[in-house]
Amino acid sequence: MNNSVGNAGRLLWAGLRALLVLTVVLGVLYPLAVTGIAQLAFPGKANGSEIKDTSGKVVGSELIGQSYQDLKWFQSRPSNGLGANSVNTQYKIILSGATNRSGDNQDLIKWVTDAKAAVVKDNSTADYKVQPSDVPADAVTSSGSGLDPHISPEYAKLQIHRVAQRNHFTVAQVDKLVADHTDDRILGFIGEPRVNVLRLNIALKNLVATSAKG
Repeated sequence: MNNSVGNAGRLLWAGLRALLVLTVVLGVLYPLAVTGIAQLAFPGKANGSEIKDTSGKVVGSELIGQSYQDLKWFQSRPSNGLGANSVNTQYKIILSGATNRSGDNQDLIKWVTDAKAAVVKDNSTADYKVQPSDVPADAVTSSGSGLDPHISPEYAKLQIHRVAQRNHFTVAQVDKLVADHTDDRILGFIGEPRVNVLRLNIALKNLVATSAKG
């Protein structure tokens, strides 16, 4: 009996020591080491890929899209569908996911049709008429996550005349902004050319401020 109790005690003590050691190593030292390496090697990515404006204020992440109500700014793609039944409206990051509606779903067809009409109306100016055939797919559909911060160069260029008119710039000035903020394919062949809307709007804001000072 005494031997059984003694053996059980030794096993419990060995298990407790293993628990304490593994807790310290895997629960404290390992996370600290990984965090430290990440902060040293990839500080930007480790801290959420934050984007700061010229004043140093964090205004968002380059990985998460934002919505812009004022049409003086470049607009992002729809956030995970259109309409009240969307999984994720206005880039709320409570959850990420798609509406999962099929291509022949009548609600989806109506949302896309209404969105295309709105894009045509919003971006047509006195000297630039947008045709429905000019509207790219990303202007009327969300990404799979609904949080994509990028739009296609085609959608950015479609917005140039509106942005130029509302901010009292020339089309050439705004076109240069878009060209300067268009990222090519990764390594020249992965993905598609893209424009980060937040970075583009920060550059636009700086141009507005510079113009006001001048």
